[in-house]
Amino acid sequence: MILHIKYMVSLCCKTLVQAILDEYDIPYKSIELGEIELKSAISDEKRAELKRALLKSGHELMDDRKAVMIEKIKGAVISMIREPNEELILKVKHSDYLSKKLDYDYTYMANLFSEVTGVTIEHFIIAHKIERVKELLLYDELNLTQIAESLNYSSVSHLSSQFKKVTGLTPTFYKQLKNKKRTILEDVGKI
Repeated sequence: MILHIKYMVSLCCKTLVQAILDEYDIPYKSIELGEIELKSAISDEKRAELKRALLKSGHELMDDRKAVMIEKIKGAVISMIREPNEELILKVKHSDYLSKKLDYDYTYMANLFSEVTGVTIEHFIIAHKIERVKELLLYDELNLTQIAESLNYSSVSHLSSQFKKVTGLTPTFYKQLKNKKRTILEDVGKI
């Protein structure tokens, strides 16, 4: 049995959800971003307990098919940016990557995403890429060329112009700021 969890977008979220499952003695096979695979079906009473516990932790058990699809898209985008793999290194288009990963037509996903969130998938991807650039600039382990390459930008100038368009600052100026403002991962891409 698979359950879908809203706002489960980081390793910390996975750890928190795992603790909740353990606390309520709900056996599971795996926990992924936005998704839990249970070993067996649970009673309505257990499901209600889990739903309440997840809400207290800032997560939500989802039943709506559209909401589940939106969370799958968000999870795939976040994974694509935060955990790049060989497909991205080969410069696969975002639309192709998402279609293959989620096994849905990209046009369907893009229309649904825009309809439900009010933001395009591409805008959501850009917002997350810029947040990742900010994070990598904070770590100061990679130079701008390496960051551009790791996030599949065609060039440093493309990264810089997109960064400036979104933040109003150049990456170099941002890096020099003392109080760097980052957005909470769950809020990235919201208007």
